[in-house]
Amino acid sequence: MTKISKNQKIALAKVDPNKVYKLSEATQLVKDITFTKFDGSVDVDVRLGVDPRKANQMVRGVVTLPHGTGRVVRVLVLCTPDKEQEAKDAGAEFVGLDDYIEKIKGGWTDVDVVITSPNVMGKVGALGRILGPRGLMPNPKTGTVTMEIGKAVSDVKKGKIDFKVDKFGIVHSGVGRVSFSPDMLVDNAREFLSTIMRLKPSAAKGTYIKSIYLSSTMSPGIQVDPKSITE
Repeated sequence: MTKISKNQKIALAKVDPNKVYKLSEATQLVKDITFTKFDGSVDVDVRLGVDPRKANQMVRGVVTLPHGTGRVVRVLVLCTPDKEQEAKDAGAEFVGLDDYIEKIKGGWTDVDVVITSPNVMGKVGALGRILGPRGLMPNPKTGTVTMEIGKAVSDVKKGKIDFKVDKFGIVHSGVGRVSFSPDMLVDNAREFLSTIMRLKPSAAKGTYIKSIYLSSTMSPGIQVDPKSITE
């Protein structure tokens, strides 16, 4: 049997598993029950009443968190030489084309976001089997295939994230760090959850938002009342 640490016992004692908390309560509580020595991520998991196997019930979108993600986002821009300076000026860590394509084919994927322009997608498309499973494949729907390279890089750096429901009907995303104030976490979580609510597929029947849980790295989950999102 796995031994529970003293801090884990304290955290579990503070969370009532039978209670559904308001978002404002949950953001304060998640800070109170986090004892990691590093600045952990605060995550939201949303179980949706959709069937992701059906194309007309797929939930996918982008959202810009008001207070950012709180982490350094490493951006790779694959583009032609005329766009390289624009990408660098916007803060992209890695900029180029053929050299990086070969590097990725060799197994390198040490980035968080890949942005490219439409005119090089012919070359980038060959990386689908490598980038796709890692959630790194550029996509026009998420704004990562665009001629506005500088804006795309800037948006990502400021806290723009993309999300997609998984095969179990769950959307998962980080909405900040433990060091954020409760109000900052509320703002970020509310923006993320409100975006998901607006994306409800017309084909989805019954309860759309089945459950919402807020947690930090290594903390227990805290159930959140969906009604409190709009309060």
